[in-house]
Amino acid sequence: MALAQSKVTAQGQISVPMEVRRRLGIHPGSILEWVEDGDRVVVRRAGRFNSDDIHRALFGDRTPKRRTLDELKEGIRKHVAKVHAGH
Repeated sequence: MALAQSKVTAQGQISVPMEVRRRLGIHPGSILEWVEDGDRVVVRRAGRFNSDDIHRALFGDRTPKRRTLDELKEGIRKHVAKVHAGH
């Protein structure tokens, strides 16, 4: 079921319905982005990403190797040591 509808003007402009603005926290000056997702287009407030967006950006469609907490801590320790080695 659709949340709301907008009509496109002759200049290609649309109004964002109040309910959508409220739910997305859109105010004057907010930037919206249009994302193609298969056979549909999703409009969302720019700068708002969910964990699926971040996962796809980092790993694409592959599943990352599972690591233990000790492995994660060791990786962080090595990264911090590498970054600060030149200081």
